[in-house]
Amino acid sequence: MAAARPLLLLLAALGPAGAVWPQPLRQLSPPAAGRCPLSPGLFRFSYASGSAVGPGCAVLDEAFQRYRALIFGAARSAESKQPWRKPCTELSVLVSTPGCDGFPSLNSNESYKLHISRDSLLLYADAVWGALRGLETFSQLVGRDENGTYYVNETEIVDSPRFPHRGLLLDTSRHYLPLKAILQTLDVMAYNKLNVFHWHIVDDPSFPYESFTFPELSKQGAFNAMTHVYTASDVQAVIEYARLRGIRVIAEFDTPGHTQSWGPGAPDLLTPCYLGKDPSGTYGPINPILNSTYQFVTSLFQEVGAVFPDYFLHLGGDEVDFTCWKSNPQIRAFMEEMGFGGDYTKLESFYIQRLLDIVSSLGKGYMVWQEVFDNRVKVRPDTIIHVWKNSPPYKEEMANVTKAGYRALLSAPWYLNRISYGQDWMAAYQVEPLDFTGSPEQKALVIGGEACMWGEYVDVTNLAPRLWPRAGAVAERLWSDATVRNLQDAYVRLASFRCELLRRGVQAQPLFVGYCDHEFDGF
Repeated sequence: MAAARPLLLLLAALGPAGAVWPQPLRQLSPPAAGRCPLSPGLFRFSYASGSAVGPGCAVLDEAFQRYRALIFGAARSAESKQPWRKPCTELSVLVSTPGCDGFPSLNSNESYKLHISRDSLLLYADAVWGALRGLETFSQLVGRDENGTYYVNETEIVDSPRFPHRGLLLDTSRHYLPLKAILQTLDVMAYNKLNVFHWHIVDDPSFPYESFTFPELSKQGAFNAMTHVYTASDVQAVIEYARLRGIRVIAEFDTPGHTQSWGPGAPDLLTPCYLGKDPSGTYGPINPILNSTYQFVTSLFQEVGAVFPDYFLHLGGDEVDFTCWKSNPQIRAFMEEMGFGGDYTKLESFYIQRLLDIVSSLGKGYMVWQEVFDNRVKVRPDTIIHVWKNSPPYKEEMANVTKAGYRALLSAPWYLNRISYGQDWMAAYQVEPLDFTGSPEQKALVIGGEACMWGEYVDVTNLAPRLWPRAGAVAERLWSDATVRNLQDAYVRLASFRCELLRRGVQAQPLFVGYCDHEFDGF
Protein backbone atom coordinates (compact mmCIF):
# COMPACT_ATOMS: atom_id res chain seq x y z
CA MET A 1 0.00 0.00 0.00
CA ALA A 2 2.81 2.41 0.85
CA ALA A 3 4.25 2.14 -2.65
CA ALA A 4 1.04 3.38 -4.26
CA ARG A 5 1.68 7.09 -3.74
CA PRO A 6 5.32 7.84 -4.65
CA LEU A 7 4.42 10.60 -7.11
CA LEU A 8 2.43 12.56 -4.55
CA LEU A 9 5.27 12.28 -2.07
CA LEU A 10 7.81 13.48 -4.63
CA LEU A 11 5.67 16.42 -5.66
CA ALA A 12 5.09 17.40 -2.05
CA ALA A 13 8.80 17.33 -1.39
CA LEU A 14 9.51 19.55 -4.40
CA GLY A 15 6.77 22.00 -3.52
CA PRO A 16 5.24 24.57 -5.89
CA ALA A 17 7.14 27.81 -6.38
CA GLY A 18 4.88 30.82 -5.86
CA ALA A 19 1.73 28.73 -5.49
CA VAL A 20 -1.27 30.38 -3.86
CA TRP A 21 -4.11 28.84 -1.87
CA PRO A 22 -6.91 29.21 -2.86
CA GLN A 23 -5.78 29.29 -6.50
CA PRO A 24 -6.30 32.73 -8.09
CA LEU A 25 -8.58 33.27 -11.05
CA ARG A 26 -5.65 34.11 -13.33
CA GLN A 27 -1.92 34.08 -12.68
CA LEU A 28 0.64 34.81 -15.39
CA SER A 29 4.40 34.69 -14.94
CA PRO A 30 6.66 36.01 -17.72
CA PRO A 31 8.70 33.38 -19.63
CA ALA A 32 11.90 34.85 -18.22
CA ALA A 33 10.48 35.74 -14.81
CA GLY A 34 12.92 37.51 -12.59
CA ARG A 35 13.27 37.41 -8.86
CA CYS A 36 13.01 40.45 -6.67
CA PRO A 37 14.83 40.27 -3.31
CA LEU A 38 13.09 41.68 -0.24
CA SER A 39 14.87 43.20 2.72
CA PRO A 40 13.12 42.87 6.10
CA GLY A 41 14.77 46.09 7.18
CA LEU A 42 13.76 48.14 4.16
CA PHE A 43 10.50 46.64 2.95
CA ARG A 44 7.21 48.41 3.69
CA PHE A 45 3.61 48.56 2.59
CA SER A 46 2.32 51.93 1.44
CA TYR A 47 -0.70 53.66 -0.04
CA ALA A 48 -0.29 54.50 -3.71
CA SER A 49 -0.79 58.04 -4.94
CA GLY A 50 -4.44 58.48 -5.89
CA SER A 51 -5.73 55.78 -3.53
CA ALA A 52 -9.19 56.55 -2.14
CA VAL A 53 -8.00 55.36 1.28
CA GLY A 54 -4.78 56.17 3.06
CA PRO A 55 -3.13 56.33 6.47
CA GLY A 56 -5.76 56.15 9.19
CA CYS A 57 -7.66 53.34 7.46
CA ALA A 58 -7.63 50.83 10.32
CA VAL A 59 -8.46 47.85 8.09
CA LEU A 60 -5.33 48.34 5.98
CA ASP A 61 -3.05 50.00 8.54
CA GLU A 62 -3.41 46.97 10.79
CA ALA A 63 -3.18 44.56 7.85
CA PHE A 64 0.14 46.11 6.82
CA GLN A 65 1.56 45.44 10.29
CA ARG A 66 0.06 41.97 10.43
CA TYR A 67 1.39 40.84 7.08
CA ARG A 68 4.80 42.32 7.65
CA ALA A 69 5.08 40.16 10.76
CA LEU A 70 3.70 37.10 8.97
CA ILE A 71 6.17 37.43 6.10
CA PHE A 72 9.36 38.32 7.94
CA GLY A 73 8.71 37.19 11.50
CA ALA A 74 11.60 38.24 13.74
CA ALA A 75 14.04 38.73 10.84
CA ARG A 76 16.64 41.37 11.71
CA SER A 77 16.96 44.58 9.76
CA ALA A 78 20.68 43.80 9.46
CA GLU A 79 19.81 41.41 6.64
CA SER A 80 19.25 44.43 4.40
CA LYS A 81 23.04 44.97 4.31
CA GLN A 82 23.61 41.85 2.23
CA PRO A 83 25.19 42.64 -1.19
CA TRP A 84 22.02 42.18 -3.25
CA ARG A 85 21.06 43.74 -6.50
CA LYS A 86 18.64 46.54 -5.67
CA PRO A 87 15.88 45.00 -3.50
CA CYS A 88 12.18 45.70 -3.89
CA THR A 89 11.39 47.86 -0.92
CA GLU A 90 7.69 48.66 -1.21
CA LEU A 91 4.31 47.20 -2.12
CA SER A 92 2.02 50.07 -3.08
CA VAL A 93 -1.71 49.58 -2.50
CA LEU A 94 -4.31 51.50 -4.48
CA VAL A 95 -7.95 51.25 -3.42
CA SER A 96 -10.36 52.97 -5.81
CA THR A 97 -13.44 53.18 -3.54
CA PRO A 98 -13.42 55.06 -0.23
CA GLY A 99 -14.62 53.38 2.94
CA CYS A 100 -12.77 51.84 5.87
CA ASP A 101 -15.16 52.10 8.78
CA GLY A 102 -17.95 49.82 7.61
CA PHE A 103 -18.53 46.10 7.79
CA PRO A 104 -18.17 43.58 4.99
CA SER A 105 -21.43 42.32 3.51
CA LEU A 106 -22.76 39.75 1.07
CA ASN A 107 -22.21 42.32 -1.69
CA SER A 108 -18.64 43.28 -0.78
CA ASN A 109 -16.17 43.50 -3.66
CA GLU A 110 -13.18 41.24 -2.94
CA SER A 111 -11.51 41.42 -6.35
CA TYR A 112 -7.90 42.59 -6.71
CA LYS A 113 -4.99 42.75 -9.13
CA LEU A 114 -1.39 42.13 -8.11
CA HIS A 115 1.54 43.26 -10.26
CA ILE A 116 5.02 42.12 -9.26
CA SER A 117 8.06 43.09 -11.30
CA ARG A 118 11.64 44.07 -10.61
CA ASP A 119 10.58 47.68 -11.13
CA SER A 120 7.49 47.85 -8.95
CA LEU A 121 5.13 45.97 -6.67
CA LEU A 122 1.53 47.15 -7.01
CA LEU A 123 -1.76 45.96 -5.54
CA TYR A 124 -5.01 47.32 -6.99
CA ALA A 125 -8.43 46.76 -5.43
CA ASP A 126 -11.84 48.33 -5.77
CA ALA A 127 -12.49 48.08 -2.01
CA VAL A 128 -10.47 47.47 1.14
CA TRP A 129 -11.85 43.92 1.27
CA GLY A 130 -10.18 43.09 -2.02
CA ALA A 131 -6.97 44.69 -0.80
CA LEU A 132 -7.00 42.32 2.19
CA ARG A 133 -7.28 39.32 -0.14
CA GLY A 134 -4.45 40.66 -2.26
CA LEU A 135 -2.21 41.12 0.77
CA GLU A 136 -2.80 37.49 1.72
CA THR A 137 -1.87 36.38 -1.79
CA PHE A 138 1.31 38.47 -1.71
CA SER A 139 2.30 36.98 1.64
CA GLN A 140 2.07 33.48 0.16
CA LEU A 141 4.21 34.46 -2.83
CA VAL A 142 7.17 35.48 -0.70
CA GLY A 143 9.83 32.79 -0.47
CA ARG A 144 13.23 32.39 1.13
CA ASP A 145 16.23 30.85 -0.58
CA GLU A 146 19.01 28.65 0.78
CA ASN A 147 20.99 31.74 1.83
CA GLY A 148 18.10 33.08 3.91
CA THR A 149 17.27 35.81 1.41
CA TYR A 150 13.61 36.73 1.08
CA TYR A 151 12.35 37.13 -2.47
CA VAL A 152 9.24 37.29 -4.63
CA ASN A 153 9.05 36.17 -8.27
CA GLU A 154 7.70 38.36 -11.04
CA THR A 155 4.04 37.60 -11.73
CA GLU A 156 0.67 39.12 -12.60
CA ILE A 157 -2.48 38.03 -10.75
CA VAL A 158 -6.07 38.97 -11.46
CA ASP A 159 -8.34 37.47 -8.85
CA SER A 160 -11.89 37.47 -7.50
CA PRO A 161 -14.03 34.90 -5.68
CA ARG A 162 -16.44 32.58 -7.43
CA PHE A 163 -19.01 32.76 -4.59
CA PRO A 164 -19.70 35.72 -2.26
CA HIS A 165 -20.48 33.59 0.84
CA ARG A 166 -17.59 31.36 1.95
CA GLY A 167 -18.21 30.40 5.52
CA LEU A 168 -17.16 28.38 8.52
CA LEU A 169 -19.56 27.36 11.31
CA LEU A 170 -18.27 26.90 14.84
CA ASP A 171 -20.46 25.39 17.56
CA THR A 172 -19.75 26.97 20.96
CA SER A 173 -22.58 25.31 22.88
CA ARG A 174 -21.58 21.65 22.95
CA HIS A 175 -18.08 22.69 23.99
CA TYR A 176 -17.21 26.24 24.96
CA LEU A 177 -14.41 27.62 22.82
CA PRO A 178 -12.22 30.24 24.53
CA LEU A 179 -12.15 33.67 22.94
CA LYS A 180 -8.52 33.17 21.92
CA ALA A 181 -9.41 30.04 19.94
CA ILE A 182 -12.13 31.90 18.05
CA LEU A 183 -9.79 34.76 17.20
CA GLN A 184 -7.11 32.34 16.02
CA THR A 185 -9.69 30.62 13.84
CA LEU A 186 -10.58 33.98 12.29
CA ASP A 187 -6.90 34.46 11.45
CA VAL A 188 -6.73 31.15 9.60
CA MET A 189 -10.04 31.86 7.86
CA ALA A 190 -8.43 35.00 6.45
CA TYR A 191 -5.40 32.99 5.28
CA ASN A 192 -7.87 30.80 3.35
CA LYS A 193 -9.92 33.77 2.10
CA LEU A 194 -13.03 32.56 3.94
CA ASN A 195 -15.28 35.51 4.69
CA VAL A 196 -18.19 34.42 6.95
CA PHE A 197 -17.97 33.25 10.55
CA HIS A 198 -21.25 31.49 11.29
CA TRP A 199 -21.36 31.55 15.08
CA HIS A 200 -23.66 28.76 16.30
CA ILE A 201 -23.38 30.32 19.69
CA VAL A 202 -26.09 28.52 21.73
CA ASP A 203 -27.85 25.15 21.59
CA ASP A 204 -29.30 22.44 23.87
CA PRO A 205 -26.20 21.77 26.01
CA SER A 206 -25.34 25.33 27.04
CA PHE A 207 -26.21 29.01 26.60
CA PRO A 208 -22.87 30.86 26.75
CA TYR A 209 -24.11 34.14 25.24
CA GLU A 210 -24.38 36.72 28.01
CA SER A 211 -27.56 38.65 27.27
CA PHE A 212 -28.06 42.02 28.90
CA THR A 213 -31.82 41.77 28.32
CA PHE A 214 -32.10 38.29 29.85
CA PRO A 215 -28.98 37.77 31.99
CA GLU A 216 -30.47 34.65 33.59
CA LEU A 217 -30.13 32.76 30.30
CA SER A 218 -26.37 32.44 30.65
CA LYS A 219 -26.39 32.48 34.47
CA GLN A 220 -28.61 29.41 34.46
CA GLY A 221 -27.80 27.92 31.07
CA ALA A 222 -24.02 28.19 30.63
CA PHE A 223 -21.73 25.34 31.69
CA ASN A 224 -20.18 27.84 34.10
CA ALA A 225 -21.62 31.33 34.41
CA MET A 226 -18.23 32.80 35.34
CA THR A 227 -15.79 31.06 33.01
CA HIS A 228 -17.83 29.71 30.09
CA VAL A 229 -19.67 32.76 28.78
CA TYR A 230 -19.14 35.31 26.03
CA THR A 231 -19.53 38.75 27.54
CA ALA A 232 -20.58 41.80 25.56
CA SER A 233 -16.94 42.81 25.26
CA ASP A 234 -16.02 39.30 24.03
CA VAL A 235 -18.66 39.45 21.32
CA GLN A 236 -17.56 42.92 20.24
CA ALA A 237 -13.94 41.74 20.16
CA VAL A 238 -14.90 38.89 17.81
CA ILE A 239 -16.91 41.20 15.54
CA GLU A 240 -14.14 43.80 15.25
CA TYR A 241 -11.36 41.23 14.87
CA ALA A 242 -13.37 39.65 12.06
CA ARG A 243 -14.11 43.01 10.41
CA LEU A 244 -10.42 43.87 10.24
CA ARG A 245 -9.94 40.63 8.29
CA GLY A 246 -12.89 41.14 5.97
CA ILE A 247 -14.99 38.51 7.72
CA ARG A 248 -18.69 38.80 8.48
CA VAL A 249 -20.08 37.44 11.76
CA ILE A 250 -23.51 35.83 11.42
CA ALA A 251 -24.97 34.72 14.73
CA GLU A 252 -27.34 31.77 14.98
CA PHE A 253 -29.98 31.50 17.70
CA ASP A 254 -31.79 28.32 16.70
CA THR A 255 -35.46 27.90 17.70
CA PRO A 256 -37.95 26.43 18.46
CA GLY A 257 -35.88 23.25 18.91
CA HIS A 258 -32.31 23.05 20.22
CA THR A 259 -33.36 25.25 23.15
CA GLN A 260 -33.03 23.05 26.25
CA SER A 261 -30.38 25.37 27.74
CA TRP A 262 -32.79 28.31 27.49
CA GLY A 263 -35.30 26.79 29.89
CA PRO A 264 -33.62 27.30 33.29
CA GLY A 265 -33.19 31.03 32.67
CA ALA A 266 -36.55 31.62 31.00
CA PRO A 267 -39.44 30.08 32.96
CA ASP A 268 -42.51 29.14 30.88
CA LEU A 269 -40.61 29.46 27.59
CA LEU A 270 -40.29 25.73 26.92
CA THR A 271 -43.19 23.32 26.52
CA PRO A 272 -43.95 21.09 29.56
CA CYS A 273 -44.04 17.46 28.48
CA TYR A 274 -46.69 15.10 29.78
CA LEU A 275 -46.76 11.44 30.68
CA GLY A 276 -50.42 10.54 30.34
CA LYS A 277 -52.42 13.22 32.16
CA ASP A 278 -49.60 14.48 34.34
CA PRO A 279 -46.53 16.64 33.63
CA SER A 280 -43.40 14.48 33.38
CA GLY A 281 -41.06 17.16 34.70
CA THR A 282 -39.25 17.39 31.37
CA TYR A 283 -39.49 20.05 28.69
CA GLY A 284 -39.56 20.14 24.91
CA PRO A 285 -39.20 22.86 22.29
CA ILE A 286 -40.27 26.47 22.82
CA ASN A 287 -43.98 26.71 23.62
CA PRO A 288 -45.54 28.22 20.47
CA ILE A 289 -49.04 28.90 21.83
CA LEU A 290 -48.27 31.56 24.48
CA ASN A 291 -48.21 35.29 23.85
CA SER A 292 -45.39 35.55 26.39
CA THR A 293 -43.23 33.43 24.06
CA TYR A 294 -43.41 36.05 21.32
CA GLN A 295 -42.80 38.89 23.75
CA PHE A 296 -39.66 37.06 24.84
CA VAL A 297 -38.30 36.34 21.35
CA THR A 298 -39.07 39.91 20.26
CA SER A 299 -36.97 41.33 23.09
CA LEU A 300 -34.17 38.83 22.60
CA PHE A 301 -33.87 39.38 18.86
CA GLN A 302 -34.07 43.14 19.31
CA GLU A 303 -30.90 42.78 21.35
CA VAL A 304 -29.24 40.26 19.04
CA GLY A 305 -30.05 42.38 15.99
CA ALA A 306 -28.42 45.40 17.61
CA VAL A 307 -25.33 43.50 18.82
CA PHE A 308 -24.52 41.75 15.54
CA PRO A 309 -24.21 44.29 12.71
CA ASP A 310 -24.53 41.94 9.75
CA TYR A 311 -27.79 42.25 7.82
CA PHE A 312 -28.47 38.54 8.25
CA LEU A 313 -29.27 36.50 11.34
CA HIS A 314 -29.43 32.72 11.25
CA LEU A 315 -32.69 31.60 12.82
CA GLY A 316 -32.21 27.83 12.64
CA GLY A 317 -35.56 26.05 12.50
CA ASP A 318 -34.18 22.53 12.19
CA GLU A 319 -34.77 19.17 13.87
CA VAL A 320 -37.87 20.03 15.90
CA ASP A 321 -39.00 16.98 17.89
CA PHE A 322 -42.80 16.95 18.09
CA THR A 323 -43.05 14.30 20.84
CA CYS A 324 -43.43 16.77 23.70
CA TRP A 325 -45.88 18.98 21.81
CA LYS A 326 -48.02 15.92 21.09
CA SER A 327 -48.08 14.99 24.79
CA ASN A 328 -49.22 18.40 26.02
CA PRO A 329 -53.04 18.80 26.37
CA GLN A 330 -52.94 22.59 25.95
CA ILE A 331 -50.96 22.21 22.72
CA ARG A 332 -53.39 19.58 21.42
CA ALA A 333 -56.33 21.87 22.21
CA PHE A 334 -54.62 24.72 20.33
CA MET A 335 -54.03 22.45 17.36
CA GLU A 336 -57.75 21.63 17.24
CA GLU A 337 -58.71 25.27 17.61
CA MET A 338 -56.44 26.27 14.73
CA GLY A 339 -57.60 23.45 12.49
CA PHE A 340 -54.13 21.93 12.26
CA GLY A 341 -55.42 18.40 12.84
CA GLY A 342 -52.50 16.16 13.76
CA ASP A 343 -49.96 17.89 11.50
CA TYR A 344 -47.42 19.34 13.88
CA THR A 345 -45.36 20.79 11.03
CA LYS A 346 -48.19 23.33 10.81
CA LEU A 347 -47.64 24.28 14.46
CA GLU A 348 -43.90 24.58 13.82
CA SER A 349 -44.66 26.76 10.80
CA PHE A 350 -47.02 28.89 12.91
CA TYR A 351 -44.19 29.64 15.33
CA ILE A 352 -41.52 30.21 12.71
CA GLN A 353 -43.78 32.47 10.65
CA ARG A 354 -44.30 34.74 13.65
CA LEU A 355 -40.58 34.69 14.43
CA LEU A 356 -39.70 35.65 10.85
CA ASP A 357 -42.19 38.52 10.97
CA ILE A 358 -40.59 39.74 14.20
CA VAL A 359 -37.07 39.62 12.76
CA SER A 360 -38.23 41.30 9.54
CA SER A 361 -39.75 44.13 11.57
CA LEU A 362 -36.32 44.72 13.09
CA GLY A 363 -34.87 45.45 9.64
CA LYS A 364 -32.89 42.22 9.50
CA GLY A 365 -32.66 39.52 6.88
CA TYR A 366 -32.54 35.89 7.81
CA MET A 367 -31.06 32.54 6.97
CA VAL A 368 -32.81 29.31 7.95
CA TRP A 369 -32.03 25.61 7.81
CA GLN A 370 -33.76 23.73 5.01
CA GLU A 371 -36.60 22.31 7.14
CA VAL A 372 -38.24 25.74 7.14
CA PHE A 373 -38.45 25.56 3.34
CA ASP A 374 -39.37 21.87 3.34
CA ASN A 375 -42.31 22.56 5.69
CA ARG A 376 -43.58 25.31 3.37
CA VAL A 377 -43.25 28.18 5.82
CA LYS A 378 -43.97 31.47 4.08
CA VAL A 379 -40.64 33.30 3.98
CA ARG A 380 -39.48 36.55 2.42
CA PRO A 381 -38.11 36.44 -1.14
CA ASP A 382 -34.63 37.42 0.10
CA THR A 383 -34.45 34.49 2.55
CA ILE A 384 -31.35 32.28 2.33
CA ILE A 385 -32.06 28.55 2.64
CA HIS A 386 -29.20 26.61 4.23
CA VAL A 387 -29.02 23.07 2.85
CA TRP A 388 -27.51 20.60 5.31
CA LYS A 389 -29.29 17.25 4.95
CA ASN A 390 -28.35 14.36 2.70
CA SER A 391 -31.83 12.86 2.74
CA PRO A 392 -33.30 13.79 0.35
CA PRO A 393 -30.02 14.08 -1.57
CA TYR A 394 -28.67 17.59 -1.20
CA LYS A 395 -28.50 18.04 -4.98
CA GLU A 396 -32.25 17.50 -5.15
CA GLU A 397 -32.78 19.99 -2.32
CA MET A 398 -30.60 22.61 -4.04
CA ALA A 399 -32.68 22.18 -7.19
CA ASN A 400 -35.95 22.56 -5.28
CA VAL A 401 -34.84 25.59 -3.28
CA THR A 402 -33.56 27.49 -6.30
CA LYS A 403 -36.53 26.48 -8.45
CA ALA A 404 -38.71 28.18 -5.83
CA GLY A 405 -36.64 31.33 -6.33
CA TYR A 406 -34.70 31.33 -3.05
CA ARG A 407 -30.99 31.79 -2.59
CA ALA A 408 -29.23 28.65 -1.42
CA LEU A 409 -26.25 27.98 0.79
CA LEU A 410 -24.61 24.54 0.78
CA SER A 411 -23.19 22.69 3.79
CA ALA A 412 -24.42 19.10 3.43
CA PRO A 413 -21.14 17.61 2.06
CA TRP A 414 -18.92 19.77 4.27
CA TYR A 415 -19.47 18.60 7.86
CA LEU A 416 -15.83 18.58 8.91
CA ASN A 417 -16.63 17.23 12.39
CA ARG A 418 -17.05 13.90 10.60
CA ILE A 419 -13.62 12.38 10.10
CA SER A 420 -12.33 9.23 8.50
CA TYR A 421 -8.99 7.55 8.03
CA GLY A 422 -7.13 8.79 4.97
CA GLN A 423 -7.28 11.94 2.90
CA ASP A 424 -10.88 12.91 3.49
CA TRP A 425 -10.16 16.47 2.32
CA MET A 426 -10.42 15.08 -1.21
CA ALA A 427 -14.15 14.35 -0.89
CA ALA A 428 -14.78 17.92 0.27
CA TYR A 429 -12.61 19.27 -2.54
CA GLN A 430 -14.44 17.33 -5.26
CA VAL A 431 -17.87 18.76 -4.40
CA GLU A 432 -19.36 21.00 -7.08
CA PRO A 433 -22.00 23.33 -5.57
CA LEU A 434 -23.74 23.83 -8.92
CA ASP A 435 -23.95 20.14 -9.78
CA PHE A 436 -27.73 19.83 -9.71
CA THR A 437 -30.50 19.89 -12.27
CA GLY A 438 -31.57 23.45 -12.88
CA SER A 439 -31.49 26.47 -15.16
CA PRO A 440 -28.70 29.07 -15.27
CA GLU A 441 -31.03 31.34 -13.31
CA GLN A 442 -31.28 28.70 -10.59
CA LYS A 443 -27.52 28.22 -10.47
CA ALA A 444 -27.11 31.99 -10.03
CA LEU A 445 -29.10 31.75 -6.78
CA VAL A 446 -26.37 29.65 -5.11
CA ILE A 447 -24.42 32.18 -3.07
CA GLY A 448 -21.81 29.76 -1.73
CA GLY A 449 -21.42 27.42 1.18
CA GLU A 450 -20.06 26.74 4.63
CA ALA A 451 -17.85 24.16 6.23
CA CYS A 452 -19.37 23.13 9.57
CA MET A 453 -17.51 22.11 12.72
CA TRP A 454 -20.07 20.82 15.19
CA GLY A 455 -18.83 20.49 18.72
CA GLU A 456 -19.91 17.13 20.16
CA TYR A 457 -16.33 15.83 20.00
CA VAL A 458 -14.43 19.08 19.39
CA ASP A 459 -13.09 21.58 21.89
CA VAL A 460 -10.02 23.82 22.02
CA THR A 461 -7.68 20.81 22.26
CA ASN A 462 -8.46 19.47 18.78
CA LEU A 463 -10.20 22.32 16.97
CA ALA A 464 -7.29 23.59 14.85
CA PRO A 465 -5.92 20.26 13.59
CA ARG A 466 -9.39 18.98 12.76
CA LEU A 467 -10.22 22.16 10.88
CA TRP A 468 -6.99 22.81 9.01
CA PRO A 469 -6.06 22.22 6.30
CA ARG A 470 -9.30 20.28 5.62
CA ALA A 471 -11.41 23.46 5.64
CA GLY A 472 -8.98 24.81 3.07
CA ALA A 473 -10.39 22.31 0.58
CA VAL A 474 -13.80 23.95 0.98
CA ALA A 475 -12.22 27.40 0.80
CA GLU A 476 -10.67 26.74 -2.60
CA ARG A 477 -13.84 25.17 -3.93
CA LEU A 478 -15.77 28.33 -3.02
CA TRP A 479 -13.12 30.85 -4.13
CA SER A 480 -11.48 29.38 -7.23
CA ASP A 481 -12.90 28.79 -10.69
CA ALA A 482 -14.97 25.64 -11.25
CA THR A 483 -12.25 24.32 -13.58
CA VAL A 484 -9.74 24.12 -10.69
CA ARG A 485 -10.30 20.45 -9.90
CA ASN A 486 -7.02 18.56 -10.35
CA LEU A 487 -6.51 16.53 -7.17
CA GLN A 488 -2.79 15.98 -7.73
CA ASP A 489 -2.13 19.68 -8.22
CA ALA A 490 -4.36 20.50 -5.25
CA TYR A 491 -2.47 18.03 -3.06
CA VAL A 492 0.86 19.66 -3.85
CA ARG A 493 -0.40 23.18 -3.21
CA LEU A 494 -2.40 22.25 -0.10
CA ALA A 495 0.55 20.34 1.39
CA SER A 496 2.73 23.40 0.80
CA PHE A 497 0.07 25.70 2.27
CA ARG A 498 -0.22 23.44 5.29
CA CYS A 499 3.53 23.93 5.86
CA GLU A 500 2.97 27.68 5.65
CA LEU A 501 0.22 27.40 8.25
CA LEU A 502 2.65 25.60 10.55
CA ARG A 503 5.17 28.39 10.01
CA ARG A 504 2.45 30.84 11.06
CA GLY A 505 1.81 28.88 14.27
CA VAL A 506 -1.32 26.99 13.22
CA GLN A 507 -1.51 23.38 14.40
CA ALA A 508 -2.70 22.10 11.02
CA GLN A 509 -2.69 18.33 10.66
CA PRO A 510 -0.71 16.61 7.85
CA LEU A 511 -2.33 15.53 4.61
CA PHE A 512 -0.11 12.49 4.23
CA VAL A 513 3.47 11.33 4.73
CA GLY A 514 6.12 14.05 4.50
CA TYR A 515 7.66 16.90 6.43
CA CYS A 516 7.76 20.69 6.71
CA ASP A 517 10.77 22.88 7.46
CA HIS A 518 8.90 24.67 10.24
CA GLU A 519 6.84 21.83 11.67
CA PHE A 520 8.16 22.15 15.23
CA ASP A 521 8.07 25.95 15.48
CA GLY A 522 5.91 27.05 18.37
CA PHE A 523 5.33 23.57 19.78
